[in-house]
Amino acid sequence: MVAKNTRATLPPGPVMVDVEGTVLTAHERARLRDPLVGGVILFARNFDHREQLAALCQAIHDERDEPLLIAVDHEGGRVQRFRTDGFTSIPAMSVFGELWSQDSLAAMRLASETGYVLGAELRACGVDLSFTPVLDLDYGVSKVIGNRSFHRDPRVVAMLARALIQGLALAGMAACGKHFPGHGAVEADSHHEIPVDERDFEQIMQKDAAPYGWLGDMVLPSVMPAHVIYPKVDPHPAGFSAHWIQKVLRQDLAYDGVVFSDDLTMEGATVAGDILARAQAALGAGCDMVLVCNRPDLADDLLARLQVEHSPASIQRIRRLTPCIPALDWDALQADERYQYARRLQSQIVSG
Repeated sequence: MVAKNTRATLPPGPVMVDVEGTVLTAHERARLRDPLVGGVILFARNFDHREQLAALCQAIHDERDEPLLIAVDHEGGRVQRFRTDGFTSIPAMSVFGELWSQDSLAAMRLASETGYVLGAELRACGVDLSFTPVLDLDYGVSKVIGNRSFHRDPRVVAMLARALIQGLALAGMAACGKHFPGHGAVEADSHHEIPVDERDFEQIMQKDAAPYGWLGDMVLPSVMPAHVIYPKVDPHPAGFSAHWIQKVLRQDLAYDGVVFSDDLTMEGATVAGDILARAQAALGAGCDMVLVCNRPDLADDLLARLQVEHSPASIQRIRRLTPCIPALDWDALQADERYQYARRLQSQIVSG
C-alpha cells in the first residue's frame, strides 16, 4: 500500500479536489498525494498574478510523478476565473450566437480564435483543462445558464462549440461539454436548488442532448452531467443516473470520453446523501471522476472513507485529457504571431 504522505508513481485517481489559496499548504500537499486524487480545480481565489499562478500549477504538478490534471471553469463572460495581469477578456458564448445570425462563418472563425486564445493563455500558466464549452440550449429560462449558452438551436450550438473546441485543440487543450443532457430548460439553479425538468425523453434527446451525439468523444473528450432530475426518464439527477450515463451516453451515443460529475457539494447533489454517498452514486452511475469543491473538510472526509477500484478504462480516459504538446510560456506566447493574430481578430469582431 502506498503511503499517503510519500511521493510515488500513481495513476490518476477518481477524485478532483481544490486548494484554498495561492500557495500549497503542507496539508494540501499531502492531500494531493492521496492515491484517490486525480486532479485539482482552481478558482479565482487561487489567482493573484500570472507568475504566482504558474508557480502554483508547477507545485501541484510536482506533487506526483504522473502530474495531476489541473482544471478551471474559464468559459468567458461572467465565468472567467483569471481576468487581470494580461489575461484576455473572453466574451460570453452568446456573442457568437448573436453573430451567427448575421454571419455564420465569421461566428465560427471568432469562436475558434477565442478558443485558441483561451487555451493558450491557460496553458502558458500550467493549467491543463478548462471546463468549457457550455452546450446547454438558451430557452430564456435558466438564469444560471443565460448568456453562457451559444444559442437555442442545437445545430448552432454544435457548430459553434466545434469551432471553439478546434481552437482549444490548437493550443493543446482538451474540452469538456456541459451539462449533459441539458440544463437550459429549468429555472432552478443546481448550485442552490434541486432542478426538475418535466420534459419527456424524446424531446430532450432531439434538442438538448443532440450536440453531444453530433460532436462525439473524438471532438469532445469529456462531458459533465447536470445535477438535474428528469423524472419522466429517471428519478435520479443525470450525474447519479446509470440510465443517463451508461445507457444513453455510453451505449446509445457511443461516447467514450471522460465523464466528470458536477461539484458534489452543490445543492443539486444533496439528494444522494452525504459526501461519500454522493461520490459512490456518481462513480457507480458511470462517472470517471468526481469533483469536491470549496469544502476541504468534505474532501478529506471522502478520501478517508471512499473505497473504490478505479477502472483501467477510466484511468486511460483521464490520461487522454493531459496536454500532449508543449506549451509556450507567457513571454513566448505574447511574441507568437499566431497568438497575436487570434487576439487581433477577436478584438476586431467583438468591438465591431
